This record gives sequence, C-alpha cells and structure tokens, in this order.
Amino acid sequence: VQAIVSSSGSVTSAAPGESVQVVLDRTPFYAESGGQVGDLGIMSSSSGSFLTVEDVTKAAGGRLFVHSVKLGEDGEGLKVGDTLTAEVDLESRQRIRCNHTATHLLQSALKQVLGPETSQAGSLVDASRLRFDFNCPQPVTPSQIQQIERLVNTWIRESHDVEVKSMYLTAAKEMGATAMFGEKYDDVVRVVNVPNVSMELCGGTHVQSLAEIGGFKVLVEVGIASGVRRIEAVSGAGVVELLDKYDTVVRSLGSRLKVKPEEVVERVDKMLDEARAAQKETADLKVELALAKSALLITKAVTTPSGAKMIVEQLDGVDAKSLQAAAEQLVSELGDPAAVVLGSDTGGGKVSLVAAFSPKIVMSGLKAGAVIGAAAKMCGGGGGGRPNLAQAGGKDATKIPDAMQLARDIILGILAA
Repeated sequence: VQAIVSSSGSVTSAAPGESVQVVLDRTPFYAESGGQVGDLGIMSSSSGSFLTVEDVTKAAGGRLFVHSVKLGEDGEGLKVGDTLTAEVDLESRQRIRCNHTATHLLQSALKQVLGPETSQAGSLVDASRLRFDFNCPQPVTPSQIQQIERLVNTWIRESHDVEVKSMYLTAAKEMGATAMFGEKYDDVVRVVNVPNVSMELCGGTHVQSLAEIGGFKVLVEVGIASGVRRIEAVSGAGVVELLDKYDTVVRSLGSRLKVKPEEVVERVDKMLDEARAAQKETADLKVELALAKSALLITKAVTTPSGAKMIVEQLDGVDAKSLQAAAEQLVSELGDPAAVVLGSDTGGGKVSLVAAFSPKIVMSGLKAGAVIGAAAKMCGGGGGGRPNLAQAGGKDATKIPDAMQLARDIILGILAA
C-alpha cells in the first residue's frame, strides 16, 4: 500500500468499516477507461483485514490506479506499507470482456448495415450490458436491428480468435484500425483485431475467442441527440438471463391465458379485438342512453320571440361524445331555427358542455363557440369549435346551473335583437 486517501485527505491508516481510496505499487485491477468500467474484487492482508473493491479509476494522467474500497468490520484496519493480496472478481471481468468485444462487433455490424460512414460517438461497457452511441441521421429500423444481431451472432458462432497487439499509431492506421474521432492516442497503441471482422484501437479487456461471448441481443435503440442514436445490448451471460426473463413472462402469460407459449400472441390479439368491440358497444349504448334521456327534453323547448326553438338544460351522467350526439339529435328534431345547449356533470366534479345551432341560428349572428366558451368559463374551464357545433369542459360541476342560465341569456339577447 503506497497511499490511503479518506474524505479528509491523505492519511496513513484506515479503520475497520471505513471507505477509502487506496493506491498500490502494482495491481491486477483494470481501471475505468475508454468507456469500460473498473474491475470489482477483494483485497486481504496477513493481519486479517478484508477490503471490498467497489471501483478502480485512474489519476495523475493515468499513471496511478486508485482503488475505491470498503474495509470489513473485522481485522486491524489498513495502513500505508501493508502488503495486500488482490483478487479480481473473475465472473464480473469475464462479463465485461464479453460486452466489450461485443461492442466492437456491434460497430462493425453497424458499418455494414447502415453504411461505412457510421461512427462511434460514445460507449459504456459494464458487467450487465453494453451501450453504444453512434452518428446516424434517422432511427434504425427493426429490420436493420435484426440484420445487425444476425451479423454479430454469426461472427460469434464462427469462433474467430481475438488478436491483441501493440504497435505504432501510424502502422495501426495504415492497417485500417478504427479510432475514436477526436481521441488523443500515444505513439504506441494497442490494437484489438478480429481478422476480417473488426480492428480497433482499444486498451480494454477482451475475450480470446468470440466463442466465449456465446450470444448477443439488442435491448433498445433510441435517439439521444440530433443525429446521434444509442443502442443498448447484452451479451454472454446477459443473453441467457434475458431469455430466462422473457421465458418466465411468456410461460406465465400462457398459464394465465390457458394457451401454449407459442399461442400467447394470437390469444392476446383476440382479447384486444374483443376488448375493442366491447368498448365500441359500450360507447354505442352510452349514446343511445343519452338520446333516450334527451328525448324527454323536447317538451322543455322554449320558443323565442323570433320564433326559434331553444333548449338549454342540464343532462347529468352523460360523457362528451354522447352529449354531442344528443344535442345534434335535438336540433334535428326541433327543426330550423333551433339552438341547443346541454351541460353534464360527468362525475368527479368534471363538466362537459356542448352547443349545437341550426343554420338560421348561425346566420342570425350566434356562434356556438362563443356561447359555449362563455359558459365553460363559469365552470372553470374552456373550449370551442365551429359556429354550428362546439364543446367545452370544466372543473366545477356546481356551476352548471349558472352556466346554463348564462347561455340562455346570450341566446335570447341575440335572437331578440
């Protein structure tokens, strides 16, 4: 142990249970770099202290590896000069390897499917998934996603070897190695090459053979900025976990729907059709009920001094669509000229309002939108529409009677003029 850093700064020791950062003279841990997260693992001392490595980052221009650790409650703690045994979490390391190499394969597949101009705009590789950002002016289609997945999985099945070499940057570029645009590289670089598939400048950890990856599956493709798309995917053990998850969901649905897993989609489509049919039937019944209720309002029609028929009434428990149908039906039955304004308490204090005017009423200067807008304001809402038909909503059903009276006054004021 060469250095220990706590929240208060550089220290010479750390107590059991404390979280600190540790710098060693050498380490087997990979430090976060190039989009790949740092390794996880453990460290232990001869005195019985146990440290959990939660992250590893670089400092001093990459010359120092800083290990973020949490000391166990047992043991004598940690001090500068202690000798530690370090163990990388090999399962986590292997998952990261698979995801990182799969990221290289993904970039090659994107170039083949979308075009050679497709370039990397960022990435993140950890043990659970991989994330790849790339320049693309439009969304990647489902068909293209399938092509990309098939390409990557074909390369994996072909079990290509992965070659890692250090060489001069100029030589790497001459060989056609892909570099991250805008990234600064040393004169000597590390090249990760899958012959005839992918060649990139990269300092991360990778599998020795593509066969180790096992499989690749895209989770999501989204836009994150203008001209920049993002793909998130899983590989290796992550694919198996994803398939287990999907399998559990499909089998559960099959059990509940009492069909075989492969028949779930067909059964769900049928249920959706039945639900849509039931919704339409319910909507039709609501309209019929509203028309039946509105038929009773014919007897409440008032004849204005100008000879026009007018109905302005409250008809509760009727939704907006059914209320409109009722108003239009009443105008039709009353003949021309006729003006109908209906208000409804649809439940929960919500208000629905509608005005329907015949052609001669509109010619007299009355506008349905203006009348219904004024009435809606009294109910804490607003709305509008065409001169002959307008709808509005409100938030205070207790004001419906006042809104109806206002509509009467406006109509009679214009028609009496």
